[in-house]
Amino acid sequence: MINATINLYKQAYKGLTRNIWLLSIVMLINRSGTMVLAFLTLYNKKLGYTIEQGGWVVAIYGIGAFVGAFIGGKLSDTFGFYKIQFGALFFGGILFIVLGQMDSYLSICICTFVLSMVNESFRPANATAIAHYSTPKNRTQSFSLVRLAINLGWGVGIALGGFLASINYHLLFWVDGFTNISAAFMLLIILPRISLEQQKKPSADVPFVAGHKKIPSPFKDHSFLYFLGFIILFASCFFQLFTTVPIFFKENLHLNEFWIGVVMAINGILIAMFEMLIVFKLEGRKPYLLFIALGTMLMGLAFLMLNIPLANGFIIALMAILMLTLAEMISMPFMNSYYISKSNELTRGQYAGMYTMAWSAAQVIGSSTGSILAHQLGFYNLWWIIAGVCMAAAAGFYWLLTKKMQRV
Repeated sequence: MINATINLYKQAYKGLTRNIWLLSIVMLINRSGTMVLAFLTLYNKKLGYTIEQGGWVVAIYGIGAFVGAFIGGKLSDTFGFYKIQFGALFFGGILFIVLGQMDSYLSICICTFVLSMVNESFRPANATAIAHYSTPKNRTQSFSLVRLAINLGWGVGIALGGFLASINYHLLFWVDGFTNISAAFMLLIILPRISLEQQKKPSADVPFVAGHKKIPSPFKDHSFLYFLGFIILFASCFFQLFTTVPIFFKENLHLNEFWIGVVMAINGILIAMFEMLIVFKLEGRKPYLLFIALGTMLMGLAFLMLNIPLANGFIIALMAILMLTLAEMISMPFMNSYYISKSNELTRGQYAGMYTMAWSAAQVIGSSTGSILAHQLGFYNLWWIIAGVCMAAAAGFYWLLTKKMQRV
């Protein structure tokens, strides 16, 4: 039994390129300090601002991320993903430290916007890098390995963040900043530099590239645009994890910052332990969109679990996070593979940029709307609404799948 389990893990990680492993190390260092965003609403509440004001700060982060994603995608195709990744990590780290020095609401909002614009320009560049360092055959595995590093770092960072927040919230910004800067220099040290010419060199897998030459721009890829619309619905619900959920844990389930950090860390740790196995078992068995739809449905059920009337708040929080984690592991790796499969070397940065922009738009919509609904209707009604949106998104992904099957 033990040997079979070990062999399964070996198979799940087999065939990945050296550069994907090195990029994952960079992401692990970076994300081990990720803690500011998860505690941003609580930080603003600590400063004396309302839940709605805290939600708007996270929404402003999303607006900056939307702009940054567009810029990052364009710059990745123009100057190369290597330079954009370094710049985003280095200057983003500096801006995290600067944000921690702000105390007026206006200065927090302005600094949050600039920080997110710089920091989130990293995402399309990083997605382009993963696609470059992988092959169509191991692309989902490659994205999952990087996600593993991100979530393992998230588990460490969020647990540490809960501990630091219980001491002094300003420590979060210093740690987040220094880990960003450290990751930037680690990128330079361990990853070979890739020129723009190398980045745009056609893949050896000619059918993969040639099959998409007819799509000159992601703006003319109608199925991709529909996909982005459903992603916005999905991500608007998912971003409650960083806005309304921590406040619900604190005010309704009566968990302190330390235990909120512990529960949230479980999400990252479980993904690090099991997502690669799940991807290995599911890859190629069914269409990507089917897994995405299933995961989206499970996320809706996760939010409904928060309405279970149990006396023990920690148990409710744990149950919901476990279900949400399962939903994330089934859906998110295949979202990346789906949109990357529709691009080629010439348009990959733009596809990645638009995909990141959809998530950023969802951060604006989800953070602001969720906070307003929680304030005006209460958390009980909010979770029902979020579950309904998840089911609508799941139906949308399944509809896309049926359209694709009809064309085959």
